Amino acid sequence: MRRIALALVSLSLLSGCHGQIARPANAPRKAVFILLDGIPADVIERVATPNIDAIAAAGGYARAYVGGTLGTPTETPTISAPGYMSLLTATWANKHNVRGNSNQSPNYAYWNIFRIVESADSTRHTAVFSTWLDNRTVLIGAGRAGAGNFKLDHAADGFELDTVAFPHDKASRYILAIDDRVSRDAAAYIATRGPDLSWVYLQHTDDVAHANGDSEASDAAVRQADEFVGRVWAAVKQRESIGERWMIVVTTDHGRDAVSGKGHGGKSTRERTTWIATNQPALDARFTSGAAAIVDITPSLLHHLRIPIRAAVAKEMEGVSFLR
Repeated sequence: MRRIALALVSLSLLSGCHGQIARPANAPRKAVFILLDGIPADVIERVATPNIDAIAAAGGYARAYVGGTLGTPTETPTISAPGYMSLLTATWANKHNVRGNSNQSPNYAYWNIFRIVESADSTRHTAVFSTWLDNRTVLIGAGRAGAGNFKLDHAADGFELDTVAFPHDKASRYILAIDDRVSRDAAAYIATRGPDLSWVYLQHTDDVAHANGDSEASDAAVRQADEFVGRVWAAVKQRESIGERWMIVVTTDHGRDAVSGKGHGGKSTRERTTWIATNQPALDARFTSGAAAIVDITPSLLHHLRIPIRAAVAKEMEGVSFLR
């Protein structure tokens, strides 16, 4: 299967191939990470997703995991918000304190990637494009004193509160419309402004899976999400054509139950098994062997961006960079 091969082989030889854009050593480094909600690894490997495949062909694809280590303090529910927070802070729920999607009380003592970047260099341009407002206002804690009172430079979110432009329906088609809007906004902003660090979050795949489980409807939602990823990937390539060095990561926050594919939150292998695709070819053995975790994404993005991590913050991180 196409992604299994990518998971087993590092494609670092691509860096010497013809067609690569020559960039000076001091070229601006930029990064964007995309989170597609609730897509198990076996689904992303089976469904045709040409844009994610193209990203992986430039770098690599591998299975990964969420949920910490079973039977230890790091064990974390395979639920969306805990997954997002594990990605953002490179810690598990025993530290970041997010264990569900509501009534959250994040422990902001464990810094998220945006706070790290803004604190290291406030001239860095940061942006969030999200189908869920709480990602910025609660989990990242932008503007909150307890979270460091830092500001993001741009946000395109909160559309779920606009019931006029996005009238709510039982089938959650409005979430698909918001994903469409979010991905278009992200692509346009990245193409024109080239922010240093961006997060793009798209929700519809999880909603469809909750309603339909493993089904053609879920497969169709994954294919649609891949089209949205393609918009952002095209914007990244446009920025690369002017000499910038970009890292893009596409991932998910949890898998699904093995019986129906509708649920998640438990400890099963399928719920804990996720995946990561990136355009970066210099990937270490942990990545290519499928041993990387969602907590490794933030250290990898910071590695690419050459952002220093304060010692007190770094020592609490449970993830490490998968870049060589």
